[in-house]
Amino acid sequence: MNLRFFIAPVVLSAMLAGVSCVNKAHEQGNSHETARSIARTLGDADATGFARAYAPREFVFPRDHGPHPQYKYEWWYVTGNVQTANGRHFGFQLTFFRIGLTPIATTRPSAWATEGIYMAHFALSDVASGQFHAFERFSRAAAGLAGANSTPLHIWLEDWYLQGNEARRAAEDLSMRVHAAENDVAIDLTVDSDKPIVLQGERGLSRKSATPGNASYYYSATRLRTHGVVRVGGQSFSVEGLSWLDREWSTSALDKEQAGWDWFALQLSDGRELMYYQLRRHDGTVHPFSQGTLVSVDGVGHRLSAEDVQLYVVDRWQSLRTGVQYPSRWQLRVQQAQLDLTIEPYLPNQELDVSVRYWEGAVHGSGSAHTRAVSASGYVELVGYGSGRQGQLGPAVR
Repeated sequence: MNLRFFIAPVVLSAMLAGVSCVNKAHEQGNSHETARSIARTLGDADATGFARAYAPREFVFPRDHGPHPQYKYEWWYVTGNVQTANGRHFGFQLTFFRIGLTPIATTRPSAWATEGIYMAHFALSDVASGQFHAFERFSRAAAGLAGANSTPLHIWLEDWYLQGNEARRAAEDLSMRVHAAENDVAIDLTVDSDKPIVLQGERGLSRKSATPGNASYYYSATRLRTHGVVRVGGQSFSVEGLSWLDREWSTSALDKEQAGWDWFALQLSDGRELMYYQLRRHDGTVHPFSQGTLVSVDGVGHRLSAEDVQLYVVDRWQSLRTGVQYPSRWQLRVQQAQLDLTIEPYLPNQELDVSVRYWEGAVHGSGSAHTRAVSASGYVELVGYGSGRQGQLGPAVR
């Protein structure tokens, strides 16, 4: 994504606090106090010996699609919007986190010996029924329970997985199968790259603050043609649409002045894509290291700074489950591209109340680009809400 580097430290803190990390799966519904106490431990985990992202590096594919155990945190994020031939719409999220315990390979002979832990989130937004389903799993990277390989591409936690189509995949191409099932909710999808990989930030180095090393290596596949099957409520649906993959690895956490972020990944009807994350200070104002990328029709990424993007909160939604209030409608403007969009969720309730509480869901939008009508579909992630000031409706204070 983007800034998923907040979630991974929280998960590790949960593990160290005694949350089971072997064969654990549950639907959302953790206690509110548990989620808050985990969040307060952010950054407490020892990062001694792990590498940090200080400068741009050369990306090598397919190797960099796989794990980077010298860094403490790593994640593979797939989100997408798909629909049936008669227009029934679904949003989905399947994400895998690797959390390193040590950068040194274990020499213990036990099959249970491990250098890391995996966590995965699976969510489905069923727009027609108004239902949001979210699940979470943990496992140690041992005994075949969870892991990641680059050749062949395979990221898995038990029977949830991303699996590359090696017969069709060039070095950078991310053609793969996306599979997860829990209870009566499942996705089995194939995604194929329509554009080159986009390196986010400074040639793939995404700086989160002025602190040296507080950064990640970050790339995206912004337009993945998607087709397959969604199962929910005892029914199976043939679907097609578009997905987005985000990849990051780092050994970082938020700076003390940063409270969270709002992240947008949008596919526009004119063939372009927009990624933007807005980091928020505790008083709700915009942090200057907020940034993004506007991807052209031919796949070229153009960097955006916090000064290039205006993001206005137009409306909010309050969770009945947790009491947390989130932004729920936005006006987003990129002046240099003459892009003006109104964005809103397909469903207001797409809150994941799991080990770390956050909102991530399918969104759509409409507006104009160079005076021509344009629509958008994609995903938004909202992290760090529920404590302290959240800012006011209207323009962000810079």
